[in-house]
Amino acid sequence: MKKELILVLNCGSSSVKFSIIDPIEEITYIDGIIETINNITSLKIQDFINNKKLFKKFDKIDSYKQLIILIFDILHDKYKNYLNNIIGIGHRVVHGGKNLKKSMIINSSVLLEIQKSSVFAPLHNPFHLLAINIALKKILKLAKVNVAVFDTAFHHTIPKESFLYAIPYYFYSDHSIRRYGAHGINHFYVTKKCSFFLKKSINQLNVISCHLGSGSSITAVVNGKSVDTSMGLTPLEGLVMGTRCGDIDPSIIFYMIKELGISLDKAQKILTKYSGVLGISSISNDFRELEEKYNVNKKAKLSIDIFCHRVAKYICGYSSLMCGRLDAVIFTGGIGENSSFIRQKIIDKLSLIGCFIDSKNNLNNNKKTIFINSIKSIPILVISANENQIIAKETYNLIK
Repeated sequence: MKKELILVLNCGSSSVKFSIIDPIEEITYIDGIIETINNITSLKIQDFINNKKLFKKFDKIDSYKQLIILIFDILHDKYKNYLNNIIGIGHRVVHGGKNLKKSMIINSSVLLEIQKSSVFAPLHNPFHLLAINIALKKILKLAKVNVAVFDTAFHHTIPKESFLYAIPYYFYSDHSIRRYGAHGINHFYVTKKCSFFLKKSINQLNVISCHLGSGSSITAVVNGKSVDTSMGLTPLEGLVMGTRCGDIDPSIIFYMIKELGISLDKAQKILTKYSGVLGISSISNDFRELEEKYNVNKKAKLSIDIFCHRVAKYICGYSSLMCGRLDAVIFTGGIGENSSFIRQKIIDKLSLIGCFIDSKNNLNNNKKTIFINSIKSIPILVISANENQIIAKETYNLIK
């Protein structure tokens, strides 16, 4: 019987992840990433079926469009046997705005809504649109259907007391200004996996999910549904991140403009691209580099300490929303999965809510799902992010 496969395109602001997945068997055929670092563009693909790896380097490719086209060209040249079985293309889209509350088959009206929502995710949605438009042009060769899966969709269950800002109500009713959140695809995925590992129905599961990476967010999940999340109208709110400031007093912006003579555009650039741990440390937005310098550079230490402080504060705050029972704390994302050092520093601040770490298990973590809590603690899990599995499943369900 012919396999029915889904191609997933997961476009970030500086890289593109892609997969070909069997959504029924939950088998990943290939997994790849193309990214540009230090003026060199690299392409990595793992073919799990044939146990082969492909790695190529290119001179820096300045055009994001060329990155997407290169992916299609490589897939056509090297993996045509898989492409012949593709029935749909699933796209991760960071922001769906007020109207796109679930995964949607892409048509002109959906494209328009994604475009409108770009103002809330200017570092992401434009790249999603570019990838979608390229994929639509390739549609006759690949698939009949393109599907958009939204990071904001999981958070549409958040109640008004969580998503409304304390500004005049008409800003919400007339202009849709509210907290939308992000990383919803992965927050849902790790909640689902946690349900499996705890052998507890997802509809009865209360967890706090910590997606920690260059962009970071925390979500409170009660009975399997998002009830609050740290990112807001845009992915700028919430935790301290790689280059994003997270929560600040809005008057800082007024002060920058009125007293320091900084333009609005420059202020926006500072808060999105030159703040976070980069702004504090003046060294890097790469947490690996900051960890290496933690004990020898005061600003590197300070940036990580502030990051961990903010994460712990959010976790403790969200514990009050758990209706009297917190089943687990989950760490995921690039930092959450890979940095035992940062996990340790965060969990050491959470004894009040019953979180205690098993240092040996924490250090032995090797990107497989693992419990890192001590015997006297509530469960603490490290679960590898896998947004693409959810995107593939959502795409398949809409097609079928």
